[in-house]
Amino acid sequence: MSKIQWDKVGERKWENGVDHGVLYKPNNAGEYAGGVAWNGLTTITESPSGAESTKQYADNRVYADLRSAEEYASTIEAFTYPDEFEECNGVAVVNGVRVAQQNRKPFGLVYRTNIGNDLDADAGYKLHLVYGLTAAPSEQAHATVNDSPELAAFSWEVSSVPVDVPGKKPSATLTVSSLDVPEANMQDLEDILFGTDGSDPRLPLPVEVFSLFAGTNTEVETQAPTYNASTDIVTIPAVTGVVYEVNGEAVTGSYGPITEDVVVTAKPAEGYTFTNTSDSDWTINFS
Repeated sequence: MSKIQWDKVGERKWENGVDHGVLYKPNNAGEYAGGVAWNGLTTITESPSGAESTKQYADNRVYADLRSAEEYASTIEAFTYPDEFEECNGVAVVNGVRVAQQNRKPFGLVYRTNIGNDLDADAGYKLHLVYGLTAAPSEQAHATVNDSPELAAFSWEVSSVPVDVPGKKPSATLTVSSLDVPEANMQDLEDILFGTDGSDPRLPLPVEVFSLFAGTNTEVETQAPTYNASTDIVTIPAVTGVVYEVNGEAVTGSYGPITEDVVVTAKPAEGYTFTNTSDSDWTINFS
């Protein structure tokens, strides 16, 4: 172990953007099939509710702190929406005429957000899979064209009925980061979500998503680098599945001679994960 250091190179991460929106409607079997592109997404704001504290008292003190069930809710904002969303928006189409205030159909949604850091603004991305959504009516403004024209924007408040998650409580949403899973398995998931030349896009349920990534990583334990104070050379261990870095650059064999303190960081190679007991960084004190 080493002393905590803040804002190390490559660890100043952020998340931004929203794109690759896809709408899915469940069929009679409860499967989310026939995904269609949702163009024009501008903002998706997740606003979960619940998980409120209820304290129970005994012996003149707080005996337990119970939390209520948590519920998913969000706001979807966009400049447009696919025709397939009409039923989800409470609109029926009769001979090309749209009739509002009809039953609202449930739907599923996928969208992507970007992950960046101080070394790479496009370091990775997250896929957000959301199930069991229904959209509530929301206001829409129609404004005159003026000298500062703006596009008409749509907005929906949505809530969810969670789906079963193997081994966990029911949930409305899954999130998969490209930085946490092997590239090949991420591609398998995207082929399902976005479709291929031979298969239609669909939204897999959590049990299938889990199966895509089950057993994909091999556990490996890191080894600490060593330092020779007489030569100021840092020796980097050769461990299959472990990538050692200094200042964000991969290093092998030896590093140096050093002229100041350096931090050696270990990262798992693709297809590997560290054991719970593995250290991942070491501070080498120059002397």
